[in-house]
Amino acid sequence: MSDALSYVYAVGRDLGDADLEGLAGAGVGEGDPRLVVAGGLQAVVGDVPREEFEALSLDDRLEDLGWLAATARAHHHVVDTIGSRRTIAPLSLATVYFDDDRVRTLLTDGAAAFTAVLDRLEGRAEWGVKVSMRSGGGREQPGTERPKTGAEYLRSRRQALREGDQAVARAEADAEEIDEAVRALAVASRRHRPQEQSLTGRSERMVLNGAYLVDAGAAGQLTSLVGSWSEHPRVRVELTGPWVPYSFAALEGTS
Repeated sequence: MSDALSYVYAVGRDLGDADLEGLAGAGVGEGDPRLVVAGGLQAVVGDVPREEFEALSLDDRLEDLGWLAATARAHHHVVDTIGSRRTIAPLSLATVYFDDDRVRTLLTDGAAAFTAVLDRLEGRAEWGVKVSMRSGGGREQPGTERPKTGAEYLRSRRQALREGDQAVARAEADAEEIDEAVRALAVASRRHRPQEQSLTGRSERMVLNGAYLVDAGAAGQLTSLVGSWSEHPRVRVELTGPWVPYSFAALEGTS
């Protein structure tokens, strides 16, 4: 039995060794990405230590935030580098197979499904649009007289909560309009869970975290559209990308 497992980064259909240029030693575990070919497709694969990536060991490793972060950085570096050169279907972090023969079986058995995904992604990229409430919405304004009694405090607190709820509702309505406008330019869209403030490091509440699959030819329209909201009075709109389209690479019948 080999001491290594085959770690799969992505699948493509027109990849060559030149597409791996600059990635020697840059893979997960400082491995060298290579191509495994079958069924008219190519998988980008690297060897990883069996003792780290077997199922039971991997469960423990995924609890190690340092190991997880290093693995994710290497994974995304390989995928992003190749994805900037060719259309690929990225696989999830830590996708491993027993050996290269199992990877060839994956490509052969899944050829039709992978081809459908690659057709969907060809000439397109993923963009993200995040919408957050601007700071100050629903908050007490400077100069407001402080309550003098407990009853006044309770009344002011209830009023602040009502105003806060109204501010959130307005921001969510704004986000719906923004999402609708962006979807009109996109081929497909997905909504991710809005990120918590502890993750963003910002005080603003996020009300939309959308992903959009956009034709390369529509990228300019998208950036102009998002730019038109730069002075929006209630929400801040942030555009990210273009990215390798992870959100749209699922095979048919999977999520």
